[in-house]
Amino acid sequence: MSDSERAYEVRGLTKRYGGRTVLDHVDFDVVRGECLVIMGRSGSGKSVTLRQLDGLEPPDAGQVVFDGVDLAQLDEEQIFPLRRRIAMLFQSGALFDSMDVFENIAFPLREHTDLGEEEIAAKVGEKLAMVGLPGVESKMPSDLSGGMRKRVALARSLALDPEVVLFDEPTTGLDPITAATIGRLIRTTQRELHVTVVVVTHDLALARHVGDRMIFLAKGSFCFVGSWEEADRDDNPSLARFLAGEEDPEEDDAAA
Repeated sequence: MSDSERAYEVRGLTKRYGGRTVLDHVDFDVVRGECLVIMGRSGSGKSVTLRQLDGLEPPDAGQVVFDGVDLAQLDEEQIFPLRRRIAMLFQSGALFDSMDVFENIAFPLREHTDLGEEEIAAKVGEKLAMVGLPGVESKMPSDLSGGMRKRVALARSLALDPEVVLFDEPTTGLDPITAATIGRLIRTTQRELHVTVVVVTHDLALARHVGDRMIFLAKGSFCFVGSWEEADRDDNPSLARFLAGEEDPEEDDAAA
C-alpha cells in the first residue's frame, strides 16, 4: 500500500496504565475512504486505540502517523491545527449542556475558522439537515432524546468538514431502531462526504452494516485484521466466540 492510500500508519503502538499493558506493540493501517471497525470485549483497549488516533493521549512507544505526521511527536499546540481534520464523536456525545444546539455546532467553527455569523448559521443549518434534524437550533441538549443528542454531536463533528471521523460506541444506550438510524448516518457520512471513518463498537449488527474491514482486539493485540468474509472464515477461537456472542473462557481466565 502506498503512503497516499493510508490515512493512518500505526506501528509498534504501546500504551500502559500503571502496570497493565493495554496495547502491546500493535501495527495497523487505516485506508483512506474506508470504514474500519474496531471490536473486542470490554476493557480490551478499543477506546484507547481511538484516543491515540486523535492524539488525545501520547503512546508509551510506537508511532501514530496521520498523513505523514507522527502524532506521538507533537505537543498539544502542534496537534491543535490537525484537530480540524480529525473529528471525534464521543460515546456520550459530549455536548455542552449550557449551550443550545446552534451554539454547540457553531463552537468548532468559532474556534477554528474566521467565518462570519451568516456563514456560521448556514453551516449549522447544513449539518443539521445532513443528520435529519433541521430546525432544532434553539433546543437545549436536555430537550433532546439520546438518539437526537448523538445526531447533533455528529453534526458538530462534521462542522469543519473533517477528513477523518472517529466514533466511540455510537449506539450505546440506544434502542435498535435509533441505532439503525445512526448506522445509516455513519455510512452516508462516509460515502457522500468521502471521509475516512473508524468505529469502536460492541454492536455487531452496526459493525457488519458499516464496516468495510474489522479489527478484533484481544489481550492487548490485534489478533485479526481483515474483511467480514475473512473474519467469518478465520480459525481464531476467540474471534469465533465473539462473533457468535459466546463466552470466552480464555479471556475470562486472563481477566481473573
